[in-house]
Amino acid sequence: MKLSGKRIGFAMTGSFCMFKTALACLDEIVAQGPEVTSILSPAADTLDTRFMTADALKASLEAITQRPVIRSIEAAEPIGPKRMFDVLIVLPATGNTLAKINQGITDTAVTMAVKSHTRNSRPVVLGVSSNDALGNNAKNIGALLNMKNIFFVPFFQDDPEHKPRSMIFKREHVIPALEMALEHQQVQPLLCIQDR
Repeated sequence: MKLSGKRIGFAMTGSFCMFKTALACLDEIVAQGPEVTSILSPAADTLDTRFMTADALKASLEAITQRPVIRSIEAAEPIGPKRMFDVLIVLPATGNTLAKINQGITDTAVTMAVKSHTRNSRPVVLGVSSNDALGNNAKNIGALLNMKNIFFVPFFQDDPEHKPRSMIFKREHVIPALEMALEHQQVQPLLCIQDR
């Protein structure tokens, strides 16, 4: 198992409909044997939605990882200086967070984690979950695709008929994306066709 013994940062942002999928992915990652620490954006940390309460999310993360959640900018800042992770994954990564990463904006625990982690040329994996991935956010995704040490979980249009600009990460490619990112490579194919 390529992830066994690795130290992984698992960051979540506010694509609330993907929380259960992300937690299932986290279960699968932890089963591979790494040490995983979770990180939350303010939206993921504080907002109760029809999909999950904020308290339930934090309880689930701590139960799965057996580690406290990083919830603040100041708690995320040492990630780089202390070389806390071998790889950092943002899953789900909202369009808002993708835009901030692309523009170098550091105003949440997640964006600070990305900034701090990449200062050491360590890999970041992004799991897109955005209703405007093929709209206004396409330019940010395009820029991030060309950014050093940034990799993506392969993604697909989840509802082309009703949400033609929406794309989400493909769950079964999360672990392969992490494994390849540890070798500083992008798992392929990047764009997937969803089975119907």
